[in-house]
Amino acid sequence: MDWLAYSPIGRKVEVVWLKDYHKFRNWIMQNGLPDGICFDHDLGEDTPTGHDCAKWLVNYCLDNKVSPPVWSSQSANPVGKANINRLLRNFISSLEKN
Repeated sequence: MDWLAYSPIGRKVEVVWLKDYHKFRNWIMQNGLPDGICFDHDLGEDTPTGHDCAKWLVNYCLDNKVSPPVWSSQSANPVGKANINRLLRNFISSLEKN
């Protein structure tokens, strides 16, 4: 599969593939926000989901008074994908109102 087709910032990017919630959180805490994030919802059985990553990202942005990077979701889980996109769209909308 051509994963870069889902890149929110194009194809000429350095890709860091973080496959679980803890690696996602730790990478951002160590490196700061990337230019873009492409979410998947289902990260494995009995583990936090991509939606959990998106919720953590919203809290990180609130705590650090920064806007989230551009994002997309390539998730094959349509409900999970919709939930991630809704959460982040609502967050961006709330920032624009303030």
